[in-house]
Amino acid sequence: MSPPILLFDGDCAFCARSVRFVLQRDRVGTLRFAPRNGRTAAALGQRHPELIGVDSMVWVQQQAGRELVLLRSDAAFAAARYLGGPWRILAMIGGLVPRAVRDPVYDLVARNRHRFGGAAICAMVATDVRERALP
Repeated sequence: MSPPILLFDGDCAFCARSVRFVLQRDRVGTLRFAPRNGRTAAALGQRHPELIGVDSMVWVQQQAGRELVLLRSDAAFAAARYLGGPWRILAMIGGLVPRAVRDPVYDLVARNRHRFGGAAICAMVATDVRERALP
């Protein structure tokens, strides 16, 4: 089974900090990550044309022999479940909230993410996780 991939807005400081947050808590150490405007995301878009133009965090994992692609709050909760511990519990509790409620909250944060994070930062890849960065 291949490790999960987290696609994020590579031009967003808030998004880059969110990825760093996940990587710092990654107990398994297998999560790979890539910007949504990179080659990895483009290849994923070829396999899943419904993703083209999507403005969301994207979580990709292999499940039951197929590629599972999650967006918005589902992607955030998948990342939390991956981290385990208290994050898994948070994801379980958050998953009880209907998607019709949690996705609009996700969208509100996403629309304002550039305000939360300031200017984009490119020095997000620490040497210990650089090999997990995808183009």
